[in-house]
Amino acid sequence: MPTGYFSLILHAHLPFVRHPEYPEFLEEDWLYEAITEVYLPLIFIFQSLHEQGIKPRLAMNVSPPLCEMLADPLLQERYTAHIENLLELARKELERAKTEDQNFHDVARMYVDNLSASLDLWNNRYSRNLINAFRELQDEGVVEIITCCATHGFMPLISTPEARRAQVQLAVANYKKHFGRQPRGIWLAECAYEPGVEDLLKENGIEYFISDTHAILYGDPRPRYGVHAPVVCPNGTAVFARDVETSQQVWSAEIGYPGNDLYREFYRDIGWDADYEYLKPHLHASGERRHLGLKYHRITGRDVPQNRKEPYIPAMARDKAAENASHFIGERIKQAHKLRETFEGHPPLVVSPYDAELYGHWWFEGPQFIDFFFRKIHFDQTDIECITPGDFLDSGLPIQVQQPTASSWGEAGYYKVWINEGNSWMYPYQHDAERKMTDYANRYKADASELQVLILNQMARELLLAQSSDWAFQIYQGTTVEYSSRRFQSHIYRFDLLTKMLDTGEVDDDLLWEIGSRDNIFAEVDFRVYCSN
Repeated sequence: MPTGYFSLILHAHLPFVRHPEYPEFLEEDWLYEAITEVYLPLIFIFQSLHEQGIKPRLAMNVSPPLCEMLADPLLQERYTAHIENLLELARKELERAKTEDQNFHDVARMYVDNLSASLDLWNNRYSRNLINAFRELQDEGVVEIITCCATHGFMPLISTPEARRAQVQLAVANYKKHFGRQPRGIWLAECAYEPGVEDLLKENGIEYFISDTHAILYGDPRPRYGVHAPVVCPNGTAVFARDVETSQQVWSAEIGYPGNDLYREFYRDIGWDADYEYLKPHLHASGERRHLGLKYHRITGRDVPQNRKEPYIPAMARDKAAENASHFIGERIKQAHKLRETFEGHPPLVVSPYDAELYGHWWFEGPQFIDFFFRKIHFDQTDIECITPGDFLDSGLPIQVQQPTASSWGEAGYYKVWINEGNSWMYPYQHDAERKMTDYANRYKADASELQVLILNQMARELLLAQSSDWAFQIYQGTTVEYSSRRFQSHIYRFDLLTKMLDTGEVDDDLLWEIGSRDNIFAEVDFRVYCSN
């Protein structure tokens, strides 16, 4: 038995953004950036490690909205055009670097190599559907894929038991559709928990969920091993809580690895730096400048102005990623020995959950860090074993029974990020729609025409999309406030339009088709999931 266990958990999620009514849409770039900078690099690393006999065991949530977007033919086609355009620009940049500024030659070459490899993986290895890749990695025993609330709904702020149940039940159904099996675990959106949620999970076959630190630390009774062992709710559902120390080493703006001077600077981008006429063929038809993902400078220093950032040197950054991985492992070994001694021989478990988008998007070298981490864990030590929450449950180690307390992983640890003076206006509309959805489901559950079923299922989709916690979060953060507010309002408005069609019997076929073709998430949805028990 090792001294201790380590569980890396990545949360891959984006809100459902799909706009077929426009040939290009800025917010769709969120998905395209994540595929290029996060999902493809991580998939490549995990598969390469596996093929070399290095088992990179971890858990990863691929949220239902992300699954639906990755499997969508329209978005697959648009992403293909996106990466082909980016590769064309990268090749132009490599030629320019050869003649105009040799200081940027290595980074320009890196982008050509990376994008060429990504395009090959996208087209040839995975046939433009990364669900195939994640499913393959799970079937090979590399990752344990878990699910998330259906549309990342913030469970404590959903007003009816039927609407909460729908978020879980539809998540499980969608997971089965994409991965061909029952999910063992769930990442509750924003790690937001309040007592009672575990009963919904148990009803739907979920064995465990991920929580923030204080869900267990402030639970009843006090946890014998702190957050360094799971607890099990009285109903049998297990809880794995975040370790603070590992979070700080990666997330912290002051002491976290991503802030090192040698790493790539996120905020300097060719989309804003290069000559406009040179860039114009690679921008959207609107011609507006935007982030393109080709970034040529390193952080250089916390207080260094953007116009004085130094050239990014890939080899130096890669060496630093290896150094940071070694340091991280060394700290985990020290942590494991200290905890093992404190726990009088009980093996500690360190749970490290992160947004997957940290690794590659915000921290460009993050995938390299993960690559080095698993290689060094495999070759350089025997104190730490990487496992998933499911592996821990299968180990047979005893688990304390506890009632966790309400919590989230947002600022201050509770719910203020998602309900505050800036976004509280949303919830009366959401809660009204939640009550109405159950009323209509009860009314039509046994006697609905084919057309009425079509309308009711679309009502369910509009409610689900309105419940996405991403809209309230982005309003609180002050990012894409207009888009997030409009998205929420649009889904509530469409929900109301559909209810009027049911009430009056006057169905606008063209409008119904347009709504359904735009908000086409969850083809498998059945409005009866909202019926009262």
